[in-house]
Amino acid sequence: MAARKFTEELENTLLPLIQFEGGDQNHEGPTRVLLWWLKRFSRLYAGVVQLRLWLYARGILHRYPLGCQVISVGNITAGGTGKTPMVEALARVLQREGRKVAILSRGYRSVNRPSRHRSHGKDLRIVSDGTRPRLDSESSGDEPYMLASNLPGVAVLVDKDRVNSGRYAVKTFECDTLLLDDGFQYQRLKHRLDLVLVDCGNPFGNGNVLPRGILREPLRNLRRARFICITKVNGRDTAELRRRIRELNPDAGLMECDHVPCLLRDAFTRAEQPLEALRGKRVYAVAGIASPGSFETSLEDLGATLVGRRHFADHHRYSQQEVIEMASEAEALGADMVVTTEKDAVRMPRFDRRPVPFVYLRIEIRFNSGLEEFERCVGLITHARRLEDTSA
Repeated sequence: MAARKFTEELENTLLPLIQFEGGDQNHEGPTRVLLWWLKRFSRLYAGVVQLRLWLYARGILHRYPLGCQVISVGNITAGGTGKTPMVEALARVLQREGRKVAILSRGYRSVNRPSRHRSHGKDLRIVSDGTRPRLDSESSGDEPYMLASNLPGVAVLVDKDRVNSGRYAVKTFECDTLLLDDGFQYQRLKHRLDLVLVDCGNPFGNGNVLPRGILREPLRNLRRARFICITKVNGRDTAELRRRIRELNPDAGLMECDHVPCLLRDAFTRAEQPLEALRGKRVYAVAGIASPGSFETSLEDLGATLVGRRHFADHHRYSQQEVIEMASEAEALGADMVVTTEKDAVRMPRFDRRPVPFVYLRIEIRFNSGLEEFERCVGLITHARRLEDTSA
């Protein structure tokens, strides 16, 4: 708990400096010294990343094929690009096309409790076998738990070693299609193709690699992507961003989408309400995500009036005391409801005696450009012959 609190405090200190272009300007004294050191670490990190990619490209480090379709959905930046709704949308379409799908995740910030699956690897956790979630969000991680809850018929596995979890999915669940959740940087498992998401509102941060910026690797590596989707467009002009992406990768299939609210769901009972229930309501907004601004804008666009708000670090795990305090503060402010994100809702402990309802905004993908590229991506997966080479 102490380590997690320290990590969150560190994130809260650093993110304003590195997350957005211009956030590192007009600082003096110790902050400038910190940024100077971060720049040096950033260069070192970028060098290690490039060396690792070179070793994989030369075959010195080995990529393992598993004899099935392996599709990566990932980012080139750290932070929220709307990856989970895209993984869910892709899994649903592939499932409808007759593919047997498993989602492989590393389970970021999950707690690895003892498991009966130790014989298949010390870190392997079966979040869902396709029937129902078998672990809670703390044991599986926020995104894997959400995907397991929303995707009946799709297996969801967590393991840092995704070659191991992929083999288990193929052998045990007879899966023929594996989706790597957050897999763009995961080179050990051989990919059929990479779909990379770019946040329209903050595509590349300040242009620096971690920890000086939010890039996970140098921007030129975007050329590895077979398909690129600009997310959270929300009516913005994307011409300049599309031009820049084309400079980096002239051949990738390019698409654009919005992450649009589709309904409200009670955070504890899962009872559903239409979005119209927000219109004219006084709302207390809670978000523990990388970019809470777009979430709060969505609430206002739906007709809600924000009377209060609380921001937490990304992946913050709520205590019951925090939920009680937020409920009391919302009541004192005259809020009609507390509204949060789906990722936050799965991290909140159940709290039955609530003075105001706790609901979350359910989000789905809606393409506004390049739908044919998404369909081409699906076609490359569903019409490809099963790979024959399963040698190590």
